[in-house]
Amino acid sequence: MPHVVILGTQWGDEGKGKIVDALAAEARFRAVVRYQGGNNAGHTVVVGGQTYTFHLLPSGMLYPDRTCVLGNGVVIDPQVLSSELAALEARVGTEHARLFISDKAHLIMPWHILRDCIAGGAIGTTCRGIGPAYSDYIERRGIRWADALDQEAFANRVAEEAAWNQRLVEALLDHHRVPSERRADLDPDHALSADRIIASYRTWVQQITGNRLVESGDASALLDHLQGRGEDILFEGAQGTLLDIAHGTYPYVTSSHPTLGGVYVGTGFRPRHLQVVGVAKAYTTRVGGGPFPTELADELGLHLREAGHEYGATTGRPRRCGWLDLPMLKYACRVSGLDSLALTKLDVLTGIPRLCLAVAYQTGQAMTDTFAVHSDVLQRARVVYEELDGWSEDISAASTFADLPRAAQAYVQRIESFVGRPLSMISIGPQRDQMIVCGPSG
Repeated sequence: MPHVVILGTQWGDEGKGKIVDALAAEARFRAVVRYQGGNNAGHTVVVGGQTYTFHLLPSGMLYPDRTCVLGNGVVIDPQVLSSELAALEARVGTEHARLFISDKAHLIMPWHILRDCIAGGAIGTTCRGIGPAYSDYIERRGIRWADALDQEAFANRVAEEAAWNQRLVEALLDHHRVPSERRADLDPDHALSADRIIASYRTWVQQITGNRLVESGDASALLDHLQGRGEDILFEGAQGTLLDIAHGTYPYVTSSHPTLGGVYVGTGFRPRHLQVVGVAKAYTTRVGGGPFPTELADELGLHLREAGHEYGATTGRPRRCGWLDLPMLKYACRVSGLDSLALTKLDVLTGIPRLCLAVAYQTGQAMTDTFAVHSDVLQRARVVYEELDGWSEDISAASTFADLPRAAQAYVQRIESFVGRPLSMISIGPQRDQMIVCGPSG
């Protein structure tokens, strides 16, 4: 059986957590691996009416007989990870998966959060320090998990970087003309105190490593060992294709690679016989700035937001909502070589009399069904839509594709025919068991 990677095909928030949770139930998957991103992600899983939201922890944490891995491509805020583990154990005790942390994963430090809060607003970052942490990683100034396990080495690195970042933060404050009252709120002198950072990070790291269900080391070696034993691995991406730093709608992107290439860089491991599944919402959403050709800035957009509970799991920010963009999905299929799609929130479209699907763009006299990631092109483009009948029947209890209303079937089949990929899963509600597993066209 193949390993499987679940990744987003839109601007994130596609419902990857539910798909990962559903697949993790299969006994053949012994490990669930996060390979990029940080606590700017928010993956939601609903089990027995209980909602679990994971920011750093992989979505397979609710399965006690699994190993969940944070790969070297993940940037880790130890305070957030410690709190998230404690919150999970307050609800389920120790009945959760083991956690393995790559010792090559980079840490998010207080100066990263400060720099993000000062300079990240223009592109709508979550102010979690993600971008600056990856920036220091590229500039070879990062501090890794392995460094935090060596108290003397960690203290030396923190002292060095805190002093350097003190000067950098002061320069950023001046460059961005941050007013004095805002500077007082940020309080860089307190935030960048080396002694305070060393003491607090030591506490958080000890809380994490002191948990008997947590290990750290070479994640690449662990995954290679599992593969050598014939065990299957489930890989989980955060964010989505259009937020990829290389392939997304730059500069309104994240700082890592949610696409397939991120698996290899973010784990140091080549999964053989890999099945690539892209998750798409039945409509499109986006958080923060950037172009959004199919956005509905009207009552229907507000209806989708409320019916789909479209508020960021990490920030609580309302998501912008619009029609499903098929050229975008076809682009995601090409970039990551998708084998199939998993469609989520199909139930949210129930009750809308006429549905629209974006099938092409027109710029001037030119028309194309190829998605362009260049922001200026997307801003100018006029979307060409195809209309389909909606449905009013409740689909939340459907168990097979044939149970869906004919109009819902036609909607799904049009997606398949346009992107040239089968839909392997269809989510028709938030609960774990509200899922139709199907082949092409059902």
